[in-house]
Amino acid sequence: MFGYDWPRLHAALNDLPPALLLVAVIFDVVAAVTKRASLRTAGYWTMIAGAVGGGLAVLSGLEAEDHIAHGEAVHQVMERHETLAFITLGVFAVVALWRILREKRMGHTERTAALVISLAGVVALLATSVVGGKLVFDHAAGIPTEVLQSEMHERAEGHHHNGGEADENGGDDRDEAAPVPASDSVSADSASAAATGDHTHPPGSPPHRD
Repeated sequence: MFGYDWPRLHAALNDLPPALLLVAVIFDVVAAVTKRASLRTAGYWTMIAGAVGGGLAVLSGLEAEDHIAHGEAVHQVMERHETLAFITLGVFAVVALWRILREKRMGHTERTAALVISLAGVVALLATSVVGGKLVFDHAAGIPTEVLQSEMHERAEGHHHNGGEADENGGDDRDEAAPVPASDSVSADSASAAATGDHTHPPGSPPHRD
């Protein structure tokens, strides 16, 4: 749909929910410190939105797993990512449901317990993100084999800027042993003569006594 297969859809859906969940916990921490009800309300609605989005991200990830060509090494990392995603979603789903049912009746102890569990969810969320990053950047998961082979060929050839005058490392094609201009040669001779105490005269100068 709209050019999105399951891996691309998962990539599109798994960015916003983690951000919402992280911001929700930040709102709750600041609200606990400042006692501001407005921040607590913001954290409440942001967490609900993040939990719903997280559910969609996990569902798309489960579908994407069956549409990604991978070997045993990628499969193991994928399973770890899936397990961490379930733990993260479970933690925040429980907290979100808890707050839906008890938000207006929570006492200090109960609200503190919910916040502590949310912080544990953030740890699981970060771990899930790290392992997901390994799938993409270390194993190229989700990239079709033919696309990956083409990219490897392109990288092997390298590229040049400005019609081949400079490569990607900032070098250029000028010969390092290019001849020194005559003016530079004269300047070098003059400097050498000054250093040794001798001096020279331009061609055609009349002779004179030193």
